Amino acid sequence: MLSRRRLLQSSAALIALGAAPARAANAPGVTDIEIKFGQSIPYSGPASAYAVLGRAEAAYFKMINDAGGVNGRKLNFISVDDAYSPPKTLEQTRRLVEEEHVAFLFGNVGTPSNLTIRPYLNENHVPQLFPAVGASVFIDPEHFPWTMPILPNYRNEGRIYARHILATKPDAKIGVLFQNDGFGKDYVGGLKDVLGAEHAAMILKEVSYELSDPTVDSQIVTLQGAGVDTVLLAALSKAASQAIRKIGELGWSPTRYLVGVSASVTGTLKPAGFENAKGVISGAILKDPNDPSWRDDAALKDFDAFIAKFMSPSDRNDLVAVSGYCYASVLVQVLKQCGDDLSRENIMRQAANLKNFAAPMLLPGVVVDTAPDNFLPIRQARLERFNGERWELFGEVVNG
Repeated sequence: MLSRRRLLQSSAALIALGAAPARAANAPGVTDIEIKFGQSIPYSGPASAYAVLGRAEAAYFKMINDAGGVNGRKLNFISVDDAYSPPKTLEQTRRLVEEEHVAFLFGNVGTPSNLTIRPYLNENHVPQLFPAVGASVFIDPEHFPWTMPILPNYRNEGRIYARHILATKPDAKIGVLFQNDGFGKDYVGGLKDVLGAEHAAMILKEVSYELSDPTVDSQIVTLQGAGVDTVLLAALSKAASQAIRKIGELGWSPTRYLVGVSASVTGTLKPAGFENAKGVISGAILKDPNDPSWRDDAALKDFDAFIAKFMSPSDRNDLVAVSGYCYASVLVQVLKQCGDDLSRENIMRQAANLKNFAAPMLLPGVVVDTAPDNFLPIRQARLERFNGERWELFGEVVNG
């Protein structure tokens, strides 16, 4: 493995503007007929609601292969289960790199899991492309030039909710339920960034939960008892669903903000009960297939055709499936830009050279845009409110 000094030297060389490095050999896993790459994702365990992300991405790559592949090469995508366990993620990642000889990793889920594998991948110069994370710690091209996330930054999203609270309910009494790791804490940080010292007293109570906790009922009761009237749910799908359901069972009616990664109607709101979820506010970057305003939209028609041919009809209304479809398209764009130079260096170079790419199913005004010193692909969002049946967008596109 490389020393930290050599890694930093490699980083500086990779991101140097105007540099014209000599072309390196194609990455392991790349032949004249295929590009082999891998993914470790929770098909089981406490975050298995996100398994549809991997299934949608695999289905998208099959669609691309059926159409001839990318620049004449088929996509050989190996997606394996890590049960949302960081040690398992590292084990699976090492197997993919050292035994399967994949060119790069794509779309791994989870802040703890991705943090665990990041040093290994960077020290070995293996691209960690578009992991489904938005924690601020992943936006560090200087020290980790081989890692680029895809999700909107969690801290930025927290700032968006805080600004909306100040604009619409300046006397709010805020409570926060957050997952006790970098994922949950980033949202709390964004909230506090905007509130600042002047409005810090608006936060009456913060309660955390562990991913292994069977329920978050006691945390919700604690928030209610603290006199909270506005709640930020910085929680993954299972805990968020439990929280929304418990709030409904208590007959409590605070204003509720739900983080975007847990805004799935199928995975979060339906188990919580649609009546309980009515009025929940979230941030959106994707078109909701249930929103009638997109009925005649060309991108939605393409998505519907994709679902009909490559997935189950039950997946159509799951925003996690929409996410997988969208994020897979971003990777395909990177590979198209690579042309016939599929070295790991050029794969990262092209990932850092996406210019206002309007990936399918992104909302108008939301684009993928990167640069050698900007590893945050998506920076815009719109707010939405659940009406008891579907999400309804409101307001303008905002930036965190």
